[in-house]
Amino acid sequence: MHELVRRILSGDKRAAARAITHIENDAPQKHEILRDLHPHTGNAYLVGLTGSPGAGKSSLTDRIITYLRKEKEMKVGVIAVDPTSPFTGGAILGDRVRMGTHALDPDVFIRSMGTRGSLGGLARTTQEALRVLDAWGCEVILIETVGVGQSELDIMNVADSTVVVLNPSAGDHIQTMKAGIMEIADLFVINKADLPGTDKTDREVSNMLDLMGHVPWRPPVTRTISRDNKGIPEFWEKVQEHEAYLRSSGVWEQRRHKRRQDEVLAIIEGQMTRRVKELMHGDASWSNKIAQVEQGAVDPYSVADEMIGKLLK
Repeated sequence: MHELVRRILSGDKRAAARAITHIENDAPQKHEILRDLHPHTGNAYLVGLTGSPGAGKSSLTDRIITYLRKEKEMKVGVIAVDPTSPFTGGAILGDRVRMGTHALDPDVFIRSMGTRGSLGGLARTTQEALRVLDAWGCEVILIETVGVGQSELDIMNVADSTVVVLNPSAGDHIQTMKAGIMEIADLFVINKADLPGTDKTDREVSNMLDLMGHVPWRPPVTRTISRDNKGIPEFWEKVQEHEAYLRSSGVWEQRRHKRRQDEVLAIIEGQMTRRVKELMHGDASWSNKIAQVEQGAVDPYSVADEMIGKLLK
């Protein structure tokens, strides 16, 4: 067993942080760490929080952490994904600042991750980082996405419960509905519910849900005021109700089975892509093939088939 994994399983917070860094950087020991962690994962409940920028996801996450620590005495992890600059490659990892009150809590782990060009509102290595926190002993892991609208849909393939955070200001709720977020939500939270327009937002979301007709699980709509620490217990009660529904209906295992299948396919895709690039790097004729594609002498599909054929020999 890798030494970092031993330390993670013993509750070493620094070891967990170092393992995630190795994962983000594709270090040589990454696969060994993930293989050794795998038997110790699958225990944490994953809650995704998504929604438009400015909806108050980070402040709401901060209040949820406080509630889970004080009232439930749970070990909590947070993966907060921030957008990466396409020019500098850097990211403004501001969530650690906003959740700084928990920095010294030994049973809270907060990690900000840059998207590093990944679409879908999540970092490429989000799922792998979740495995580390799961093995570290987190009972609940909160996943806060970058908040970029339509590309938030990936969160539904990662979280057990997907929470869409709305606020009643400036038509934010209408834009979110247009982005297709309605279909991925397991729960809705109207944050900043002390602002004008809260009742209207609640009605509009409820009307949209009515159009869905009868469904086994109708996403509830709750209200919070994270600034004043209001509505958090009621919100978490709905999360627990959703977990109970998932387990009793069989949807829990269906979702986790699909997630495992998708993860294996994603790993295969990533490794195939890496090996094709290595093959191209060592193939002197590669530049000529691209030139032929540009000139219209050969189509890109034939070139791709040829490269895959070489890879599978």
